[in-house]
Amino acid sequence: MSVKRVLVIAGSDSSGGAGLEADQRVLAAHGCYALTATTGLTAQNTLGVHDIFVVPSEFVRKQINAGLEDVGADVVKLGMLSSAETVDVIAETLQAHRIPTIVLDPVMISTSGFELLPAKAVTKLRTSLLPLTTILTPNIPEAQLLIKDAGLAASEPESLDDLVDLAKRICSLGPKAVLLKGGHCPLTKDHKVAQSSEDSAIVIDILYDGETAETTFFETEYLVSKNTHGTGCSLASAIAANLSMGKDMKRAVRSAVRFVEAGIKTSSELGQGSGPINHFHSMYTMPFAPGRFLEYILDLPSVHKTWERFIKHDFVEGMGQGTLPVERFKEYLVQDYLYLVQFARSNALASYKSSDMDSIAASARIVLHIQREMSLHLDYCASFGLSKQEMESHPETIACTAYSRYILDVGQSGDWLALQMALAPCLIGYGAVARRLHSDKNTLREGNQYWKWIENYVADDYTEAVRLGSALLEDHVQKVSPNRLEELIRIFIRATELEISFWDMGLSSQKV
Repeated sequence: MSVKRVLVIAGSDSSGGAGLEADQRVLAAHGCYALTATTGLTAQNTLGVHDIFVVPSEFVRKQINAGLEDVGADVVKLGMLSSAETVDVIAETLQAHRIPTIVLDPVMISTSGFELLPAKAVTKLRTSLLPLTTILTPNIPEAQLLIKDAGLAASEPESLDDLVDLAKRICSLGPKAVLLKGGHCPLTKDHKVAQSSEDSAIVIDILYDGETAETTFFETEYLVSKNTHGTGCSLASAIAANLSMGKDMKRAVRSAVRFVEAGIKTSSELGQGSGPINHFHSMYTMPFAPGRFLEYILDLPSVHKTWERFIKHDFVEGMGQGTLPVERFKEYLVQDYLYLVQFARSNALASYKSSDMDSIAASARIVLHIQREMSLHLDYCASFGLSKQEMESHPETIACTAYSRYILDVGQSGDWLALQMALAPCLIGYGAVARRLHSDKNTLREGNQYWKWIENYVADDYTEAVRLGSALLEDHVQKVSPNRLEELIRIFIRATELEISFWDMGLSSQKV
């Protein structure tokens, strides 16, 4: 699916809670690509606006043209527009580019009372931009200001019906739809205008569609929070994001209202005044780059120590130095052969557990690789005087049974990905052990009866199996939740611990 593009034409908030900074966070959280045209720079913090620098209108024009002529936009979102000249330029430019969808948040006065849009610019906005607007998102003071600018009477609303009437009157000024934000006029449970914060129970945002004359209410709990800086910017940007993704107006607004509501509820305390909302409440970012999952988990403290015990086990070091007693290695070869049978069964189960053809085929190829590895294993075992019949008649050790049955149990009770995680330590671990020994200048080569084992696990066939299995794992793990990721890591650690037990078994005093 193509990336949805939203051009934001607004002012910058140096505190980061509103303006372009908030807009870009909202759009990122919705998976949209944000372009920007800066209309003004503010010096502000959570306590209020200290000053504003108006960007020259012709430079605003150049910013808009640069973005639209190259990347383009599915939706344009307008915020603080700074001056009458800027409003004129924006209206001309958007008409020239035939922008189909425009979301206008008429930012006029800051919460602290700082004038962000001069009276002349308010008139320009009403006459030049409202007729181009798909949806206008004023709060009640902004709506009243627009009504007064049009020469109409604007009384204080005393009921829900008054608010609906205000939304309709605003819509008659030109926009296709109006979302009148009710935060400045909380209501009681029976929908009367609250006279105090103690009576305030709900907030109702009113969507009036001028084309269908339909009114829709979006009711939210009245939230007592000082962290509401940038709610208007965030709401309008969320609506723009939803419209860009093809949602109809009601769904776009409903989703945006819920987004902001959750942002207030999950906000953190930042600054001494009105702090920002949390824009990333419903967003989870993987703690690793795509294709780097295995690298990430092997570096985790909870995994790294166990992994090092596995790949640098005394049994492994004994093979590298050629000092491992041959009888112990023979016992390991027998159990490894018995384990490979179960390993093949596990991968066959993985093929069955797969839901797409690529994964089914990949698991099947791994089974065929194990079959080839078994042939090599049998030839290698024969060089130590071990026959296939002898190994198959030998009972599994507790370590072998515990490990192989753990993997099969994960496969039976879990899904494909859980099984792959249980198989991963064996698949990638043997390759890691062999690569380390093969490249270590201290590894004994000449006269080392275990050198052939090392070569088998750095051979192209095994390396390709590791690459295939790792690539499958990396692809599927991109889609999991945080809790699932932790579960998969626990499975990997447990399987690695059982691999260590397998090496421990190889160092035991049992004889073939």
